[in-house]
Amino acid sequence: MYDLLVTTEILAEYEEIISRYNGPSVSHLFRNVIENLENVKSVDIYFNWQLMSADPDDNKFVDCAIAGNADYLVTQDAHFKLLKTIGFPLVRVLDAEEFKQLLFQ
Repeated sequence: MYDLLVTTEILAEYEEIISRYNGPSVSHLFRNVIENLENVKSVDIYFNWQLMSADPDDNKFVDCAIAGNADYLVTQDAHFKLLKTIGFPLVRVLDAEEFKQLLFQ
């Protein structure tokens, strides 16, 4: 089992993107479902690390992982490979295939 860590800012981005392609009613429903899942944990961010210079908008995901003490940040976004070169704060990055292998070991 795993927990999905989110912040209000992350949920707002998901909602915005889903709304763009599927309309506001679908995006609102999606957000409502996500917020009420047992394994979704809301994280409060108290410090912005600003580690993602190539795409500063990605910092919200890194900060969430750090503040939530995540074991892994799962992404297909190549910008996050930068985190593999940073020793502190440690954010371990997996792509979807690596995460799937980890889940089904």
